[in-house]
Amino acid sequence: MAKKDLTSFDISAVVKEIQPTIADSRVNNIYQFGEKTLIFKLHKTDQPPIRIVVEAGRRLHSTSYAEESPAEPPPFCMLMRRYLRDSWLRKIEQYAFERIVTVTFETKTGLLHLVVELFGDGNMILTNEQNVIIQAMRFKHMRDRDIQRSQVLVYPPESGKNPFKITSSELQEGLKNAADTEVVRTLARFLGIGGVYAEELLLRANIEKTKKSKDLTNPEIFTVFEALQTLLSTVLENKLEPAIVIDTEGNFLDAIPFRLMRYDGCQIQPFVSFNGALDEFYLRVTAVEKAANTIEVTKLKQEALRLRRVVDEQEKSIAEEETKAEHVKQIGDVIYAHFNELQTFQNQILKANNQGYDWKAIIAQILITKKEGKPPASYTESFDSKNLSLNLSIDGYHFGLSLRKSLFENANAYYEKGKIAKQKAQGAQTALNESKKKLTEAEHELQTAENLKSLKPAQIMEALSKRKEAMVNKQWYEKFRWFTTSDGFLVTAGKDTVSNEVLIKKYTTQEDIVFHAEITGSPFVVIKADGKPITEQALKEAAEYAASFSRAWRENAGSADVYWVRVDQLSKSGPSGESIPHGAFFVVGKRNWYRNVPLRIAIGISVDNETSFVGGPIDSVKAKTKTYLILLPGDYQGKELLQMIMRSITAKLSKEQREKAGKTSIEQIREFIPYTKGAINQKAV
Repeated sequence: MAKKDLTSFDISAVVKEIQPTIADSRVNNIYQFGEKTLIFKLHKTDQPPIRIVVEAGRRLHSTSYAEESPAEPPPFCMLMRRYLRDSWLRKIEQYAFERIVTVTFETKTGLLHLVVELFGDGNMILTNEQNVIIQAMRFKHMRDRDIQRSQVLVYPPESGKNPFKITSSELQEGLKNAADTEVVRTLARFLGIGGVYAEELLLRANIEKTKKSKDLTNPEIFTVFEALQTLLSTVLENKLEPAIVIDTEGNFLDAIPFRLMRYDGCQIQPFVSFNGALDEFYLRVTAVEKAANTIEVTKLKQEALRLRRVVDEQEKSIAEEETKAEHVKQIGDVIYAHFNELQTFQNQILKANNQGYDWKAIIAQILITKKEGKPPASYTESFDSKNLSLNLSIDGYHFGLSLRKSLFENANAYYEKGKIAKQKAQGAQTALNESKKKLTEAEHELQTAENLKSLKPAQIMEALSKRKEAMVNKQWYEKFRWFTTSDGFLVTAGKDTVSNEVLIKKYTTQEDIVFHAEITGSPFVVIKADGKPITEQALKEAAEYAASFSRAWRENAGSADVYWVRVDQLSKSGPSGESIPHGAFFVVGKRNWYRNVPLRIAIGISVDNETSFVGGPIDSVKAKTKTYLILLPGDYQGKELLQMIMRSITAKLSKEQREKAGKTSIEQIREFIPYTKGAINQKAV
């Protein structure tokens, strides 16, 4: 049976191995998949992006596979982004050799700790420096502790003695006190190391695992203690030999940090890192589990059918409301088209009533006149005496005309009914769009599950490996902000002081041109010449980009002054020996100015084989897609702004393209928006 979750030894090895890689990295973003899994996207200078997958109750390790981001981040993910995005991940550590990991982040408001529980149902708990709970994946009451907001986090009781701290005499005492209990069970519980590693200790000590604890001799206990120290030192000194264990049928059985005697004779696939082994192991095992889970496919089919019925009903309702809106509007038009004769007709009826004729007599006379076929009496079908309303038939439209209202009021009443029906249709359209989005996601999940069911493990891994290749093949400039000008020049920009410094020092040549806005808080923007003379069009677009991604955007300015210089005009030595802060440079010589550069960017969408977004200066985006909108500085921000942009831009697509674009995460738009803040230029929509 394949490994389900990490043991204490596994966690110790993972944490020891991954600490140098992720310490002092920046949290670029956080994504959530399913109910229990977060992926942290980390950035470290001069390194490819780092992704850490954390699945509560099961696993924690780095991953080389790029999952497609969910279209809508769940609430817990949004909370984690609120507290941890753009923070610095300072350290990761295991708590007391338990299946608990604490990740420490340095934020603008102080240190925060994410406590990850990798046992049972699992949990993720965010605390402050005083260990007070801020958020949790699951708040709950338990017998020995509570996970509640604003309470100090209490860790669960230790599952056993900490193997790193136990002495030989303590181990001897614990085994002797266990009396008739099998030694393998005693070790698993007393040390909290689980059955696999308890068996491994006994194999290395050459002791039968079913032997009663009280029957162990002192030399045997000491041999077990020495075997334990060997395993611990392997982890402590990071002398790992990571591998995946494969059974006789080719299935993944286990991922191990070092060689285990219990797997002697099994096929072993070695890995460079334990994190890499866990990444491959869990990706394969999870995929196979999904492939075998016919219940999940059945549920997905039922959900897709339910959503299809909802969509059909909503589409029918919208069509009915739109038809009604048009119909009652046309009745209003008919009243105005026959206004004079209807006005005369209404006046005659009301005059007769005022002269003492009752309604029954008046209507009888109208019906006599109707037989002669003379309008407007010929329009009359019947009379509603209770509501004093004539039921008319004119130009194929059947409607009531109230004698208590003027013709203007009658016509306006129908127009008002049309407006109400139109508003209902528009409201229903919003609900329909949401249902269609859910249907698209359900159908996508169903298709994925059905595809997995038909695949063999080897085919599954081949399909999954394509995600890994996409990450490996990323270009150097993708770690920065970037776009290509309408005439083909690559333009890159720093995201912060660290990337500003790296961009200028590592990725510029003497022929490149560097832009900077005349305001504190501007990125360096570099046009890569690549052996070609830089055009005026490229200069103009780079100037717009530098202005728009400066602090002027955040301050809702309309324009900014921008200058450009050659690379050799930038220096880390200021005048008179002044120190230049990290991410900044001193400019020597003449600056070439672009004055009053407008702050604006365009965001476009392309729906071909895959849905993709493009962002940058207007001319740059127009050269790549006809479907785009223009963004200006404004007060909308965050998720609200992303949703507004998604709605506006997909409204320009065909119905089929909208359904395809609906599968795409709105988070892909975020990187194109300065400070994730702004407003859509409605005049240009």
